[in-house]
Amino acid sequence: MTDARVAKEFGITTVAFSYAKRKDRVPIDKVAAFCAKYRVSINWVLYDQLPESLHDMTESIIRVKYFKNINASAGGGAINEREDFEYLRIDKEIANLLGGVQKLKDIESIKVYGDSMEPLLKNGAIVFIDTTKKEMKKDGVFVLNIDGLVFIKKVDIASDGSLDLISENSIYPVENVALDEHTKVVGKVIGSIEGV
Repeated sequence: MTDARVAKEFGITTVAFSYAKRKDRVPIDKVAAFCAKYRVSINWVLYDQLPESLHDMTESIIRVKYFKNINASAGGGAINEREDFEYLRIDKEIANLLGGVQKLKDIESIKVYGDSMEPLLKNGAIVFIDTTKKEMKKDGVFVLNIDGLVFIKKVDIASDGSLDLISENSIYPVENVALDEHTKVVGKVIGSIEGV
């Protein structure tokens, strides 16, 4: 791929294309469309950077599903299976703490809303949920969908098989819910980050 070929695609001369690059006047929408069409690095077209030079930095950024519009807490936001998500970009080292890059297909993230899990999970923190870990054991923190409301709580199984939802913040009482078709375990919280 040469500057001459890119210039031809844009309908300008090679000299005009080189001048536009030097003066930062290349129409970015045309560049992006060109790069997508021919599957070339936009950095190469704009900055003459070889794709190999970007590999290490690009490989250190990993993506995790982030359900931005879903909040989890004591009576948090609604959830449904078609809920839109975006990708949260995290460093590869954080991915390793969550079980490794290969495990990320099972990890989702949502934001904590409220102070019921403080100081363990602060209001506004983003939690990472392993959606394959649904077996509730003592001392685990889980995300549950109960009748369309999302809760993030410590969970204890009561003697009658119902669930005690326990807040970390002692001002909130233990809530008891039936473990039935209205209760869905989304997964276990395996990590969190604050200040995002």
